[in-house]
Amino acid sequence: MSSPIESVLWNDWFPVARSQNLIAGSLISVTLFETEVVIWRAHSGALMAWTDRCPHRSVKLSSGKVEGDTLVCSYHGMVYDCRGQCIKVPAHPNFLPSSAAIVQSYRVNEQYGLIFICLGNPQKSIAPFPEWKNSNFVTVLCGSYSIPCSGLRAIENFLDLSHLAIVHRGRLGVPDQASISDYTVTTDEDGVHIEDASLWQPDPMGDGCGSTVHYNYWIISPLTAYLRKTTSTNHSLSILLWATPTSQESCLGWMLMSVHSSVSTDESALEAFQDAIVQQDIEVLANHSLKRLPLETQLEFHVQSDRGSIAYRKWLKTLGVSYGTM
Repeated sequence: MSSPIESVLWNDWFPVARSQNLIAGSLISVTLFETEVVIWRAHSGALMAWTDRCPHRSVKLSSGKVEGDTLVCSYHGMVYDCRGQCIKVPAHPNFLPSSAAIVQSYRVNEQYGLIFICLGNPQKSIAPFPEWKNSNFVTVLCGSYSIPCSGLRAIENFLDLSHLAIVHRGRLGVPDQASISDYTVTTDEDGVHIEDASLWQPDPMGDGCGSTVHYNYWIISPLTAYLRKTTSTNHSLSILLWATPTSQESCLGWMLMSVHSSVSTDESALEAFQDAIVQQDIEVLANHSLKRLPLETQLEFHVQSDRGSIAYRKWLKTLGVSYGTM
């Protein structure tokens, strides 16, 4: 399927729902790049992702129902098998639908308790999260979070160190200790790497213990980023963030967050901690007058601690990314 959206985005994997929310025999409607998609799970457990449109008269298939290993349209009762092929037309029991009577399907996968879809041809595997299923860590799934700006804006905010002491004061910083150390930024074929940034935080792990914290980021793809921060006592917290684009000016945030089990084993408390942090970010992101990320440097001015975001913007420009930018 051709798309005006650049291939580095179109061919990537994005989470769109939690696996536990799609039991056998159910369906949901999601949006990715302004494309409406119906995801359904057959009674056999097989998972399908299709364009949310019956090819007969364009009614949303998400208004239909799952029967066995088929999806039935709510309008004329057309029945589609797991391949998307129409196999039954109730008004004409003896009619054999042609091969053209088929629904556009997309690649779908499950990992980390999430359902991922790719509208194009995936060039890479789903982003790695080293802490996943590591018994030394407690991992929680956070989200989705509805974010009123470009996914690229959301990723840049995730990389932004100097807002921590202001927006997240009392948790991830305090205004009178907002200084950011110099850090290293490199870009290679694997993405953008931000290393050895340090700052003081009163509650970096959500356990109420203050510490100087060292931040390291890896921007894996334009809309996926990994953070690992470590305290002076060598405790670590890691986050893998996806900013799933619903449109050029809106996205859904999904996060895997992991802390060493010596810090906390209370999953509900960890999730509540991250929910509070993200809500503060959403309030700020909603106030951006430019919902899309400017790639032209003259539209906004920059300071030394912005070196990571500047590298990110330059990398996006090199990749030819335009969706969600200005």
